[in-house]
Amino acid sequence: MVLLFEHPLSPYVQKCKIALREKGVPFEARLPAGIGSGAGLDPAFVAASPRAEVPALVHGDVSLFDSTIILDYIEECWPEPPLLPASPAQRARVRMIEEAMDTHYEAINWGLGEIHFFRRATGELARHITELAASQTAAWRRWLEGQLGERPWFDGERFGRADLSVVPYLNGSRGFGMQPEPDSRLGQWLARANERPAVAQTASEATAFLAGAAGGMGQVAELVEKGLFKREYRDHRLEWMIRSGGFQVVLDGIAKNNVRFVEFPGR
Repeated sequence: MVLLFEHPLSPYVQKCKIALREKGVPFEARLPAGIGSGAGLDPAFVAASPRAEVPALVHGDVSLFDSTIILDYIEECWPEPPLLPASPAQRARVRMIEEAMDTHYEAINWGLGEIHFFRRATGELARHITELAASQTAAWRRWLEGQLGERPWFDGERFGRADLSVVPYLNGSRGFGMQPEPDSRLGQWLARANERPAVAQTASEATAFLAGAAGGMGQVAELVEKGLFKREYRDHRLEWMIRSGGFQVVLDGIAKNNVRFVEFPGR
């Protein structure tokens, strides 16, 4: 049995869940104890992911972290149906799309969450950052439209690695009202992708988690304010927040001890 340490709202996790489901691989999804608090972390989770990040995958005596590495492992262990194109050039193109989504696009959605869920900025600063995020998201949607072209899927004739790498992020943007136009090529692609059972189930789990946590989101924001819950500022997220006008957000987070940077637990 495959064990996937997860958080339903993580697009990195969603990529892996979609891949496993597309291939029909049974797995257990487990939310690690203590995630985000820095205390009481599940020892099995830390053993699999010393950075204390999801996703982490355990398969027999194999333990892996980082969604891209996990996706490569899934593809090599369970090659059917293939989620990567056959040619080296197309595989490189797919991995380029995945990298763009995992770093540049993820930072935008994450930053919007910092502002609108965790209230790290209000008033004019929040408006300024949100407007920049909307402009940046629109630019990435144009780039994605170019990558999609006339293909039914980013990978070509069949749903694959690039598609599952894009759909979690565009679904995340919808929560901030920044979705593609329904009649655009990208909007039509998104509708097709969300109809796939693997995507629909993964998205429904995220929606259900968010609905269940809706009453507690204010409590989470309060925990962040008190420094009892720390948001991880990965390198691309830190860069995005600073260049989008949120330098003071970062300074305030450091002062309040409610942001964290990647390090091994117990260091």
